[in-house]
Amino acid sequence: MRRTYVIVDGENIDATLGSSLLGRRPLPEERPRWERVTDYAQRLWDQPVTGLFFLNASNGQLPANFVQALLAMDYRPVPLAGRSDEKVVDIGIQRTLDALVGHDDADVLLCTHDADFVDHVERLMGDGRRVGLIALREYASTAFDHIDLPVHDLEDDVGAFKVPLPRVRIIALDDFDPERFLR
Repeated sequence: MRRTYVIVDGENIDATLGSSLLGRRPLPEERPRWERVTDYAQRLWDQPVTGLFFLNASNGQLPANFVQALLAMDYRPVPLAGRSDEKVVDIGIQRTLDALVGHDDADVLLCTHDADFVDHVERLMGDGRRVGLIALREYASTAFDHIDLPVHDLEDDVGAFKVPLPRVRIIALDDFDPERFLR
């Protein structure tokens, strides 16, 4: 049976929200509702979903409350530790993407904005496998454009947020709803 693997680069998503979009630490309501991401993935391809959430645990500690919340949402936390000069989350995700190449029954949705995964994702594409990127479209690395990877917008397509984000982006005229600007 086919399965969708949702692979979450939580550090990257949080950093993009905080540094690039908000210019401050996101408030709880400004963070993605991760259960909405796996719900979207299940509806998208109508098959079982396994959520893998990668965490940097190099400091020797786990964010216990967050790990419990992930488990309650049926995610598998992947807490990795390494040397200070290693990007443990990136390395872990790269190894996982490489391992999935050998799983013919696995489709993949990668949740990140980071170009460090482009080559690994490209190796997954083809042979009937479905692969996509979940991100805030305007912050996703343009390197993903070069491999024609479908992008599912974390806010617009997935509906992962409780509140609208203060994004400024190009709107296709066919999608323009003036009511959004009149509130």
